Amino acid sequence: MNKIYQSVAIILASFSLVSCIDKNQAATKNNTPPAVAIPVTAIQQKTVTGYRDYPTTIEGIINSDVRAKTSGYIEKVFVDEGQKVRKGQVLFQLETQSLSQDASAAKARVNVAQVEVNKLIPLVEKKIISPVQLETAKANLKQAKANYSGVSATISYATIKSPIDGYVGSINFREGSLVSPSDATPLTKVSEISQVYAFFSFNEAQYIDHLQRYEGKTKAERIQNSPDLSLILANGKVYSEKGRIQTSSGQINQSTGTIQIRAAFDNPNELLTNGNSGEIRFPIAYKDAIVVPQSATFEQQKDIMIYTLGADNKVKATLIKVEGTVNNLYVVKSGLKVGDKIVITGISKLRNGTTISPQDIPFEKAIAPIATLFKN
Repeated sequence: MNKIYQSVAIILASFSLVSCIDKNQAATKNNTPPAVAIPVTAIQQKTVTGYRDYPTTIEGIINSDVRAKTSGYIEKVFVDEGQKVRKGQVLFQLETQSLSQDASAAKARVNVAQVEVNKLIPLVEKKIISPVQLETAKANLKQAKANYSGVSATISYATIKSPIDGYVGSINFREGSLVSPSDATPLTKVSEISQVYAFFSFNEAQYIDHLQRYEGKTKAERIQNSPDLSLILANGKVYSEKGRIQTSSGQINQSTGTIQIRAAFDNPNELLTNGNSGEIRFPIAYKDAIVVPQSATFEQQKDIMIYTLGADNKVKATLIKVEGTVNNLYVVKSGLKVGDKIVITGISKLRNGTTISPQDIPFEKAIAPIATLFKN
């Protein structure tokens, strides 16, 4: 009988233990925190324009070195640095005293030779002397005139004039300086700056991208179809005039791996001058591109990742490849497609496989830049 009571007690104790376990499991289930509400949006295509800046140097469309054509001491400098001059305006005058003496002597030799010719002409006509003597005298006269012309030209070279309309640069030699045609440094430089050239460089990949981005059968046509450029001045302000690419150098520089690009800007107010620096701002249009907010991404071992949403409301860390940056957006080259849902904010709370309660946000609102609350 005691054994029967013992068996019944064991059975009742077992039922009690199972009941406690079920209650504990129910309590645990009821205490599971709910899925976190996280904003998400569905990827759409969008056309955006980004910009890349390239260091540039400015030069006048014509930069003409002014050099001495003959040796001599500078007697007078008629202009100052930065002065606007006209073509043919006198800039420098060299000392010509010794040249004038040479010219006088050469002129005297011309006169002597002319007298000799005049004396022989009637003698030849009267057949008193041979015509050969007259021809010799004429040759001597021709040579004397050539010598005189050479000295006169040298004297004219002593007056150094501007080769173009433009502005005078640095004056490298002053009164009393001895100059010659062999000098490595020019007397000065005159620059035409009604229009200026901006020189900058693409690396090889950027150059190929540029040519492939715009329509045209030839390089010239593709350059013609490229967009207007902006110039950022040294003070950080945007120059008022837009520029255009005109041409590129013929080949890649093997030492630097770059190719030089030349753009032209009008300079109606003569704000720019030879030697200015700045940056060329080059617009890049991404048509029907996939874009995501940079704030929705994170880095993992230098890779750019983003959380995508699965059908089970679990997030997955997804690798994306970026081809450009536009303001607060990444332009995605690969890793996402239209219709994919991505997490917009709260990524610091998530881990791969986290279940969330997705809150759908319109795409345009999701990619809008965040307003700055505080400004310095």
